[in-house]
Amino acid sequence: VVTLPWLQRPLNTFQKPIYHENERPDMVVLDCRANAKGQREEDALLENTSQSNESDNTSMDQSPVPPAPLKETSFSIGLQVLFPFLLAGFGTVAAGMVLDIVQHWTVFTEVTEVFILVPALLGLKGNLEMTLASRLSTAANIGQMDTAKDMWKMIMGNLALIQVQATVVGFLASIAAVIFGWIPEGNFKMGHAVLLCASSVATAFIASLLLGLIMIGVIIASRKVGINPDNVATPIAASLGDLITLALLAGISTEFNDYANPMVCAFFVALTPIWVLIARRTPSTREVLYSGWEPVIIAMAISSVGGLILDKTVSNPNFAGMAVFTPVINGVGGNLVAVQASRISTYLHMNALPIAEPNPAPRKCPTPWSTFFGSGVNARSARVLFLLVAPGHLVFLYTINSMQGGHTTLTSVFIAFYLAAALLQVVILLYLADWMVNWMWHRGMDPDNFSIPYLTALGDLLGTGFLALCFHILWLIGDRDTDVGD
Repeated sequence: VVTLPWLQRPLNTFQKPIYHENERPDMVVLDCRANAKGQREEDALLENTSQSNESDNTSMDQSPVPPAPLKETSFSIGLQVLFPFLLAGFGTVAAGMVLDIVQHWTVFTEVTEVFILVPALLGLKGNLEMTLASRLSTAANIGQMDTAKDMWKMIMGNLALIQVQATVVGFLASIAAVIFGWIPEGNFKMGHAVLLCASSVATAFIASLLLGLIMIGVIIASRKVGINPDNVATPIAASLGDLITLALLAGISTEFNDYANPMVCAFFVALTPIWVLIARRTPSTREVLYSGWEPVIIAMAISSVGGLILDKTVSNPNFAGMAVFTPVINGVGGNLVAVQASRISTYLHMNALPIAEPNPAPRKCPTPWSTFFGSGVNARSARVLFLLVAPGHLVFLYTINSMQGGHTTLTSVFIAFYLAAALLQVVILLYLADWMVNWMWHRGMDPDNFSIPYLTALGDLLGTGFLALCFHILWLIGDRDTDVGD
């Protein structure tokens, strides 16, 4: 303990200490918070400070030292991310093949607004499941799930939270689909609206419950075998997320009828208060329950705009190939940026204190050079994730082609345009992740709860928009073989 001269005098609780000219507090304050570029103080400096504190008289309690961050090289990051990335990619390929088939079903041709639901509901894996994975990964890495009591409390609170969010977001997504479908045509059909509501709410609820249970198992298993959950949890959340959600949406919307639809809506809405009561028991989920709606709802709206683009393109025979490739390009971009956002958030949690500054000092926006070519671990992971884009998409395109999916031939021109769109999408998303996570952190917002919904929704919008632009350009230059895969 450093003895200061002014501590020997009586001091009012709200009175600031006054230093005289010959009095100087011999104290060193180290600011270990990571700046916007993800940099941190040198380990040697931290060790020297720790040693000096241990040598002093320890009559007063010291703040706990944050756990040391995991030492990861580019090779170890790539090795841990590769398998979940490929697994998630094949999941999106399967979802694309399903969408390529069901786009010709009666419910999709008669109620075309269902296509607007597709990106919004597929985006729930980013809004809910990936956010859940990011929260639990951070909690596991900083020791908040070390005891069985804490672990089960965290699990139950988070499961109840995502069920509340899934029900509300599913209902709002159906409203957005009704509005976006009604405005261009000016024709409102109550039967279609109730069908969209029942299908959306039921799909969101069941898919979130299944994927939430899978996420919990993955994170617990990762910690037991010594793997960083940030590298594997979010891609695995997406590996089955698109396929499960799309299959549920197609099956439920086909099976429901005019009598069952209102009952289904009422049933899932009636369960909401139960999930609210359970989520309120855990402090971390109680905070998200009250303050975490803005990113989820805004992300749903952004994804619905991408769904509107999909609805207008898939219904056009010239863009029929959009159906099989949209889940793939959106899923890959969302998976990679979710991994990066989760890693940066965990890095900040492990190296800094999440202090909400009332008037934060303006910070420089990260440059693309610092995001991708910096010396920090976050820039290293950004390079690894970017390098996975082209090889991964080539594997997925070959898989789709070998299964005779889609409505367009995989010519060299198509592959070039497709890869350009995918690379541009991921570059933008990784840069936005670097900026957004640090921006939220320095304003007292937990990036685990706020960043991933925005980023994955933007990934859906950018992916769908860039893919539609690719098909339009290919149509203009003469690539019009829309009968492939019929």
